[in-house]
Amino acid sequence: MIEKSLSDGLELAREGRYFEAHEAFEDAWRAAPADERDFFQGLVHVVVAWYQDGRGNETGCRRQLEKAARRLAAFAPRHRGVDVASLLAQVERARPGAMPELDVGQAERVEDASQADVEPPLAVEVEEQPEHDEHEAADDS
Repeated sequence: MIEKSLSDGLELAREGRYFEAHEAFEDAWRAAPADERDFFQGLVHVVVAWYQDGRGNETGCRRQLEKAARRLAAFAPRHRGVDVASLLAQVERARPGAMPELDVGQAERVEDASQADVEPPLAVEVEEQPEHDEHEAADDS
């Protein structure tokens, strides 16, 4: 349910269908665990900001942009395959009355959200230590 609603919301947002996108993101928000609700509410605020701008409601747009930034900040740079950092940059640059086209990018691996943001551990090279002869250690003291 969450993954489908997220995917649908992103597709609708890409198409500029912001009202419908907000409904899909709200469905995801309602089904989401508590620790992810801010993420989905942030997405709702983003698309509602663009929707309000299209209606000429600059005050509503500005308020939605502020809420979006607050809700999404903790999920940057990526969450559930969404480029949150890019969304936050767009929110920061957005100006009611002169909004750029919203670019939500591509959601990656939405169907496997539990692993979408897990990165493999970095390989750590261990420097080999020269083997010391027991007699050398005694000579050094």
